[in-house]
Amino acid sequence: MDTQQTPFTLVLFGATGDLARRRLLPSLFALFRDGRLPAQWQLVGVGRSERTSEEWESGLVEALREEKPDLEGWQDDWAAFAGHLAYFQGDASAAGDMQQLATLVQHERCLYYLSTRADLYGSVTRALASAGLVGPRASIVMEKPIGLDLESARAIDDVVSEHFAESQIYRIDHYLGKETVQNLLVLRFANSIFESQWNHRYIDHIQITIAESGSVAGRAAFYDEVGALRDMVQNHLLQLLCMTAMEPPHALTADAVRDEKVKVLKSLRPLDNNVIPEKIVRGQYQRAGDEPGYLADIGAEDSDTETFAALKVEVDNWRWAGVPFYLRTGKRLAERACEIAVHFRPVPHSIFTQQHRAAMANRLVFRLQPDEGIHLSLSEKQPGAGMNIKMSELSLNPETLAGKRVPDAYERLLGDVLADNQTLFVRRDELMAAWEWIDPIIQHWRHSGVRPEPYQAGSWGPSAATLLLARDGRLWDELAGGVYGQWT
Repeated sequence: MDTQQTPFTLVLFGATGDLARRRLLPSLFALFRDGRLPAQWQLVGVGRSERTSEEWESGLVEALREEKPDLEGWQDDWAAFAGHLAYFQGDASAAGDMQQLATLVQHERCLYYLSTRADLYGSVTRALASAGLVGPRASIVMEKPIGLDLESARAIDDVVSEHFAESQIYRIDHYLGKETVQNLLVLRFANSIFESQWNHRYIDHIQITIAESGSVAGRAAFYDEVGALRDMVQNHLLQLLCMTAMEPPHALTADAVRDEKVKVLKSLRPLDNNVIPEKIVRGQYQRAGDEPGYLADIGAEDSDTETFAALKVEVDNWRWAGVPFYLRTGKRLAERACEIAVHFRPVPHSIFTQQHRAAMANRLVFRLQPDEGIHLSLSEKQPGAGMNIKMSELSLNPETLAGKRVPDAYERLLGDVLADNQTLFVRRDELMAAWEWIDPIIQHWRHSGVRPEPYQAGSWGPSAATLLLARDGRLWDELAGGVYGQWT
């Protein structure tokens, strides 16, 4: 059966939230415009706010205009799309409200998308089950972060797993839906020239950065409870590390890929109180000129929540022995960027003595945002007399640079949910392995009393993050005259 042509009902909890308005609904609309939805389907948005379906739809149209200002001809398709939408006001954790919701569901195949606080996932699941809305054709999608530590993550997932089989659960990490992440797999496993050198013999180190230039304004209550480590490192950054470091799976199937990712997480060198201060940096942005600091953004007098985290991570296996992975993420940094930068070792002996050997080392960069692309730096001779060398960038994805539309990550992942494809979703053992590695950092910060290091808004983070690499004789890419801003 072609599951993408099977009639379905998508119930979206948290339908009035920012994620639903700006990401999920535009992505579903894109699938509709591309003819990737069946003739019969419905979307029921569930929220606590009192509003009509027409008022909810009006808010969606406003968000679409803001997010997709260059989208051509969408008005012609919107009326047909909106005919499938309905809004339901209710408490998602109340069994009575869910029984009332059940009367609106038109199709046996139901997809429940939880775009709410993670601490509600268990109660929502129980309410769905008590209303008879959980069956063999039902699936549930959960946004990150699932829990605040290992104990809470396990408690939440235990409740969900009571009512949904693992094959019905989609723990979403939208970074895995980005085009360049799929291309990373293709570049590695379809090209022997790269995979043969994808190891400690040829790679010096790897940097993975998710930098955000915006503040936490609009997410203050959520962010102050979660912080950068839980919000970004435990899921996005560790997932990107897994995709970069994993062994070749025996097939491109969901469990084969996720088996290899779990092996990476279980190979991460454990952290204890003795090494955490040396290998983990956390910071909090402060006022810079007219730009407010974190405390002003959250309206508080004091907070020890980190808005920046940088880590030196080591993978203890044969492939990656001695190769550090430097991870970092932060709010109010100098630029918005997400990149995986693979730094190869320099040639063992350079005959071009006028050039610094390390400066000639190749670098392969997977850029996920703001524009997606893959770029390889190569040494070449400059035209003219003498043997002068320069570094040039080779693009490996001309279709993207030529302007071909790249599907939004949520668009791809929603399509995978409809196709019952779990390859790009996180399995339970994967989630727990990530929390098991992160938990000692959380506990150390909780009990050590060490506060985040301040950094100026608009900078690249606290000075300790620079020292994290400098102690190893390395620099972050932007400090080494690297890649940021070159391909925007």
